[in-house]
Amino acid sequence: MKKQKFKKFHEMSPFEVKDLLILAAEESFKKNKKKKVKFLNAGRGNPNFFNTTARSAFSYFSLFAVHLADTLSSFESIAYRYTKENIYEKFLEYIKRSEKNLAVDFLKDAIEFAIKKFKFDPDEFIYELADAALGDLYPLPPRIFPHVEKIVIEYMSKILSPDKKLPKGNFQIFATEGATAAMIYLFNSLKYNKILNAKDHIAIATPIFSPYLEIPKLNEFNLIEVKIQADELHDWQISDQELKKLLDPAIKAFFLVNPTNPTSVAIKKETILKIAQIVKKYRKDLIIITDTVYATFVNNFHSLVKEIPYNTVCVYSFSKYFGVTGWRLGIIMLQENNIINDLISKLSEKDKKKIDKRYITITTQPRKLGFIDRLLIDSRDSALAHTGGLSCPQQAIMAFFCLFELMDKEKKYKKDIHDILKKRIYNLFENLELKVPDKIGHTYYYVLLDIAEVAKIKYGENFKKHLVKNVNILEFLFKLAKEKYIVCLPGEGFAGPIWSLRISLANLEVEDYIVIGKGITNILNYYYKKFKKK
Repeated sequence: MKKQKFKKFHEMSPFEVKDLLILAAEESFKKNKKKKVKFLNAGRGNPNFFNTTARSAFSYFSLFAVHLADTLSSFESIAYRYTKENIYEKFLEYIKRSEKNLAVDFLKDAIEFAIKKFKFDPDEFIYELADAALGDLYPLPPRIFPHVEKIVIEYMSKILSPDKKLPKGNFQIFATEGATAAMIYLFNSLKYNKILNAKDHIAIATPIFSPYLEIPKLNEFNLIEVKIQADELHDWQISDQELKKLLDPAIKAFFLVNPTNPTSVAIKKETILKIAQIVKKYRKDLIIITDTVYATFVNNFHSLVKEIPYNTVCVYSFSKYFGVTGWRLGIIMLQENNIINDLISKLSEKDKKKIDKRYITITTQPRKLGFIDRLLIDSRDSALAHTGGLSCPQQAIMAFFCLFELMDKEKKYKKDIHDILKKRIYNLFENLELKVPDKIGHTYYYVLLDIAEVAKIKYGENFKKHLVKNVNILEFLFKLAKEKYIVCLPGEGFAGPIWSLRISLANLEVEDYIVIGKGITNILNYYYKKFKKK
């Protein structure tokens, strides 16, 4: 196909292009009579690994909650709510009667750990969790259960800072239906509270998860994007020159994913400190919005929350590390004393009165609402605020995942996941005949592969120039799909190099990355042979 035939695809989201690539690969695969190869979709970001122990413990705990309720009823399939009196003792009795296995042992140990670590009243804690597991009431309080919030904050402190401590000051959590819901809630509330308005400038660290490029452009937000471009030749770090863009007072917020998607690296500590210095010295009014979903894949991760908590809104999802994409488990974390509360307090009286109308049915003193509570209210468009909040069972299993990681002192689970991902990236790069990236701060979750640079490394500058001039990257991707039955995403849609493609290391078997590496190499060799004949 000619280059111009692919022009329309460059305007599409990479996830929409992926569907076309899948269709092309599947149609071609059906015609393959030998069937000695596999159809490999390396475009999916959700992992094929997941945590079993916390899941099983949650199941046992749910059975406990149901069993306890059953004992209070003489009806079949109908039970009554129970009180918290002696519920901890009843839980221990249930554990004694249960079969002995890893999940039951973890369940008992996790409850004991939480009671001791956080000085919980045993009956209060078990009652909250059991009530949550049953899911028979709306979440109360809607933002997050009090015991669960303390557990989640402790978990976040361990993954966001090298010294495993959050800065001083109270942190608050709003539990959400994954990071995607968190982002929509966040941008909506910033709009409703007149903090981000149409035509305001928002800086975005790129390359970045493509929907995050699309959200600010939506009609309901209509923000102007300023790209803070990471340097491909310097391990995808942000240069001082790019950071200077943040000095512009027209920029109201800085939006980033750290560790990054699709480049899979953590922003270096020195860069984090430079950003913090810019904020503290020149841009005290700048809002930082950081998605930290991949933080758990990096040892000694250093977040902006650690350095400038006053300015930073932290979004996190449990989906990748624990393999719970379908559970929809996410959070928004804010320090109680934060920039957004202060910006709201400085709005004009006219704006405040308009905003008051949004919350007046919730409280007689709407101006005393903190931004985190406004997020909760806005998530149900205020009229249905009493039904807000993440479902109770979701909050309960979230607590178990947090406790699992907090109790894993040797970090065996994390090491095992690292081993899985490292084997995959080694297989990929060895069969691309390239040096394997082995850098501190690499998550090994994705690879953003610049095919033009690969062409240069393998066959020289002249071939690279020829490839870029005469071939479209989407032609390359469709050829890879049709002939090798391999689907990768175009990196351009993530604001990456035009000739890049994103490969997920999370969702296929270790051996599959041998096939992907060989497949990409084979397609590149095809174009090189054509080049040599000229």
